[in-house]
Amino acid sequence: MKQILLPTDFSENAWNALFTSIKLYADFECVFYLLHVYEPKSQNIAGFKSSVRAGEVYQSLSDYSEKELKKITTYLKQNHGIQNHTFKTISVKGNLVTVIKELIPKYDIDIIMMGTKGATGAKEIFMGSNTVKVLKAVKNCSLIAVPKTFDFQLMKTIVFPTEYAHFFPKGILKPFLELIDVWKSEVKIFHVAQEFRLSSLQRYNREILKKRLEGYPYSFYKVTIKSTVSKAIRDFSKEQAADLIVLTNYSHTFLERLTQEPVVKKVGFKTSIPLMVLPDFEG
Repeated sequence: MKQILLPTDFSENAWNALFTSIKLYADFECVFYLLHVYEPKSQNIAGFKSSVRAGEVYQSLSDYSEKELKKITTYLKQNHGIQNHTFKTISVKGNLVTVIKELIPKYDIDIIMMGTKGATGAKEIFMGSNTVKVLKAVKNCSLIAVPKTFDFQLMKTIVFPTEYAHFFPKGILKPFLELIDVWKSEVKIFHVAQEFRLSSLQRYNREILKKRLEGYPYSFYKVTIKSTVSKAIRDFSKEQAADLIVLTNYSHTFLERLTQEPVVKKVGFKTSIPLMVLPDFEG
């Protein structure tokens, strides 16, 4: 059974992530945890002279949170009767990242699904995204970031960018191999670099990756960097009509050194294609 955590702020982004997760995992037995974390803005409580007034603010936020979560579950019961899906709600005050890190072991979470604003390119939106914060802070759980405008239909093509700099432990690719099993997707392994002479370590890791993908449809591609790594990944993914981009959480470090750009963040929030980030340990 899959345990899927769905943080929501009740926005269109969050709704789209919810609908995408339901369709993506339609053939899996799943428990979906709909999470809303509330915390009043500091300026709204800083001037309170009594804890009573502060308590009223928290109670108001709590009531709103519970009411909106109930709206979602009511809607799902009426419109999404997938028998192998169960929905539970969690309403809690606190910091989103801190709460998520606490819930991962508590509920044995397999996947975090979050909505993003997609290809806005606006720095203030990009840097303020809760999804970016979670990506940076959570290293022990897979995460799928779903752009607001993405309309999921089928999982035909998955793009897997890699520089073969890291070993792929057994189990590390399991979250997306499970999707390939169900959706019969093709994996397009994408090597983007300034030159393609592989070291002995890279060649070894490439062979290990082949071993991990044995029995699945996959093919290799390579593209020379013309501007930035993240742009190359986005362009290639669009050309291939990809339905998902998959990165390991450690795989972007080499690319960052190469081009001085935070690839996971940039790829995830300036693309119209969902991004799956796998954890950086054997899970």
